[in-house]
Amino acid sequence: MALLPESLELQVVTPARQIVREDVHEAQVPGRNGYLGILPGHAPLLGELRLGELSYRKGTVWSFLTVFGGFVEVLPDRIIVLADMAERGEEIDVERAREARQRAEERLQSKDPDVDWTRAQVALERAVIRLQVAGKAGGAGAATPGRLPEAPTHAP
Repeated sequence: MALLPESLELQVVTPARQIVREDVHEAQVPGRNGYLGILPGHAPLLGELRLGELSYRKGTVWSFLTVFGGFVEVLPDRIIVLADMAERGEEIDVERAREARQRAEERLQSKDPDVDWTRAQVALERAVIRLQVAGKAGGAGAATPGRLPEAPTHAP
C-alpha cells in the first residue's frame, strides 16, 4: 500500500522566467472559482487561474506570490503553475503599487465617459493584490515577514 507523499514539488513559471521551484508542504492558489487548498496526495486536476495571491508553506514559513491568470496542474506529488504573470512578494515595488492603486481609483471615480471601466477595475485589483502580497512578504504592514500563526487569509 502506497503512502501519501510528505511534500509537493511546486513550480511556478511565466513566459519570462521561473519564479519558484521547491518542495512545499501546502499551497493555496487562486482558482477561477475560488482559492484551492492543495496538500500532498491531492487528486489530479487542471484548472484556470485568476488574478490573486498564491501562497505556499514550507514547514512553518509561508511565502507569497502574485499571480495574474494562467493555468495550474495538480498531481499527488507536484503542482505546476503556468502563470501569465507572477512575482514574489519581496520583488514588489510598494510605492509603484500604491501609485497604480490611486490612479485606478481616480479613473473609477471619474465622470469621463471615455474611461475604460473594465481596464481600470483590473488595474485596481492588480494594485491591491500587489500591496497585499508585499505586506505579507515583509513590506509595509507585515508584522513578521513570512511567518503566520495559521493559514493565510485571502481578500475577495
